[in-house]
Amino acid sequence: MIDPKIESATEAALSAFSRYNSFDATQLTAKFKHLFASDEDFLSKVDLLDKVFDDNPKLESLREVFFDLLMINFFSADIKKLEDDYLETQEWEEIEEETLDRGTELLNMLLYLNECADEDIEPELDDYLKEFLLVDEDEFQDEYRIYESVIENQILMESPVAEISRVAKELPEDSEIKEIFYPMMCFFQNAATGDYDKDTIAENAISKDFDMAVLEILVSFN
Repeated sequence: MIDPKIESATEAALSAFSRYNSFDATQLTAKFKHLFASDEDFLSKVDLLDKVFDDNPKLESLREVFFDLLMINFFSADIKKLEDDYLETQEWEEIEEETLDRGTELLNMLLYLNECADEDIEPELDDYLKEFLLVDEDEFQDEYRIYESVIENQILMESPVAEISRVAKELPEDSEIKEIFYPMMCFFQNAATGDYDKDTIAENAISKDFDMAVLEILVSFN
């Protein structure tokens, strides 16, 4: 099964990536749709996903982002075919352990946007940090550490995208949020209105093909 939101997000990402890259990623749309919709188990789908990226190295920057999409699709669509308590089983625990180093913080963003849709609320950066990630709570200091640069730069919600880009470029290379900092902050800046100046966002992007693909995933999901 494939979640319609995942299908739309995948198409939007491949289209945006192609717009800012010489590689036409849209030719892989049907392949990804078939992969996501297949009846294979989760780890088999991960292997199939990796094979698509191994066969198309120009798309490499989106590998872990598409792993996030695969994971979200599992939670929203594939899980319906499994037992109610599957996420508490030894089997799922082993899958989590095996894929511990996969994906990006985009996964949390997409889980948050699903929650916003369920509760009929507008996505906001402050709400994401405090109510979803619980960065103010003592037991969630890992999240605080990962998102420290975001917490410290919330003023960017009122700044031009050029300033978001400047801050993104200055983040330390080992920052776990560095890769999606720019598209994430650009998304939150206009999430309530959906009024995105995508030309300006692209002009100031650090990596146009990747940044615009991630932005389109978030906009599509929202």
